[in-house]
Amino acid sequence: MTTTNRRPRGLVALAGAGIVALALTACTADPAENGTGGEATGGTITAAEVNELTSLNDAESSSNLDINGKVAYLTSSQFVYLDEALEFVPNETFGTVELVSEDPLVVTYTINEGQVWSDGTQISADDLLLNWAVQSGYYNDATVDPESGEVTGGNSYFNYAGDTSGLGLSEYPEISDDNLSMTLTYTEPYADWQLVGTGLIGRPMHVIAEEAGVTIEEVREAFESTPRGNPDAPAEENATIRAVADFWNTGYIMSEFPSNENLLVSSGAFILSAWEPTQSITLERNPEYAGGLEPSYDSIVIRFIGDANAQVTALQNGEVDIIKPQASADTISSLEAIADATVLQGDEFNYDHIDLSFSGVFADQNVREAFLKTIPRQQILDAIVTPVNPEAAVLDSQIFVPTVGEAYDTSVANNGSDAYAEVDIEGARELLAGATPTVNILYNSENPNRVDAFEAIAASASEAGFIVEAQGTPEWGSLLGSGTYDASIFGWVSSGVGVAGVPQIFSTNGGGNYSGYSNPEVDALAQELQTTIDPDAQIEIQQEIDALLFADAYGLPLFQGPGVTAHSSAVEGITQYPGQTGVFWNFWEWNVVG
Repeated sequence: MTTTNRRPRGLVALAGAGIVALALTACTADPAENGTGGEATGGTITAAEVNELTSLNDAESSSNLDINGKVAYLTSSQFVYLDEALEFVPNETFGTVELVSEDPLVVTYTINEGQVWSDGTQISADDLLLNWAVQSGYYNDATVDPESGEVTGGNSYFNYAGDTSGLGLSEYPEISDDNLSMTLTYTEPYADWQLVGTGLIGRPMHVIAEEAGVTIEEVREAFESTPRGNPDAPAEENATIRAVADFWNTGYIMSEFPSNENLLVSSGAFILSAWEPTQSITLERNPEYAGGLEPSYDSIVIRFIGDANAQVTALQNGEVDIIKPQASADTISSLEAIADATVLQGDEFNYDHIDLSFSGVFADQNVREAFLKTIPRQQILDAIVTPVNPEAAVLDSQIFVPTVGEAYDTSVANNGSDAYAEVDIEGARELLAGATPTVNILYNSENPNRVDAFEAIAASASEAGFIVEAQGTPEWGSLLGSGTYDASIFGWVSSGVGVAGVPQIFSTNGGGNYSGYSNPEVDALAQELQTTIDPDAQIEIQQEIDALLFADAYGLPLFQGPGVTAHSSAVEGITQYPGQTGVFWNFWEWNVVG
């Protein structure tokens, strides 16, 4: 579902904040049959992105931003990827995923011998095991206060951005004698077994162990000997797992090129090689990479250009080859005036929204409902989206977007969103009963769409008696869930497949639940969703959750984001892509022209 940074893989917050796992399912052609086969022809391709890199571990909760996810995609190997039709394509040059059994569900992941990290270390089941430990929440036994989000007892190890309840249905993995395969056996059916995070091989076990001050053998022993977490009987903290988790949680967060080369170790086609803070990063070809998705060019430069007009100017001046600015009528008309530009448009699996924190001023449902009645969603849509897509309508679901069709229409007809179809200042005043609550709103001050939305909301809410304070900051992503604001405006972007985003955002302890929202009925439905295989039943469960979210005045969706991509004639192979990885989804098919 994340327009923002990288979190149904899961959602990633857009710069708006994505999911943290690639799906492993039906296949089409092996990617080794496509592209250039990795023969370098030289050259650099420069792309513009709205946000600056903040971490090389996008799966960590505070780092789950779109740009971090895109860099992870370029620097990580994978068993499978999603093509532009959102079909799953296996990458058997790197490894294989075998569905061993459906009842019980048993899945084996095997990495091919000779697939190595950029430091020459064989990629192994150790790396799969670390991913599993992170994304299953297997060792967590913490009790969390639903209002404050604070741990009140037990242990919470990895700050994973996604939801752990799905992969958490698996037993402790079986590792092959050659340490290249990992087999998972599930205690219950798991709807999104293909989407688990073992599909993207990101952070290396051997590096994290070294940085944590332990050996790989000690990590293996700690993982194997520590029982599954039980909040009713929490175990004594395991010092080795704690050390590994602490580094995994914080060690990859950065604001400049790291002096520690261990942090740069990559399993993917590229390695981060340079960083000019606030300006750009450079990624060079990984000479050790043999994972099947080899580019023909030498490097990618990603320039950080938040303003859409500035991106257009950079393309026109030849400073960048590819841009994906936030879409607007002015942006598109400016791009179409550039003779050398190819302009691509299409709906994307992202949406903007405003969420309310379930504490402080918004602990009171009447205050939440009053505030939501003031939000001028049609005005925001008309200012931002309608000039690009005259057929666009206000988004009326927290879970579905209009492009999914009937599921969206049916949900909207029954979810109670019609209570906020129009701005209702008088209704808001009645609910406030003379009170004048102060509301602090967090948003990205460098994103024009978020600034416009904030200003429209602030002006309307003040008419009902709210005192609205701005917390606009470029650092908005790191503040999500911090308790320093009352409402937040950002976006979610998803891969467009699966249901993992629902528990990630709306479950009490979901990795993307930044609002402190907690509803036992939603928790139970989200858990049921994870073990429901039938697609029609999945839709019905999500529609039930959608209605509960509106009944609880969770917040309001604003609009589904339109997409625009443009590139110069200096590059080819660029497409308009609707999911999380943006233009980079097929980086190995790009070519420098001339």
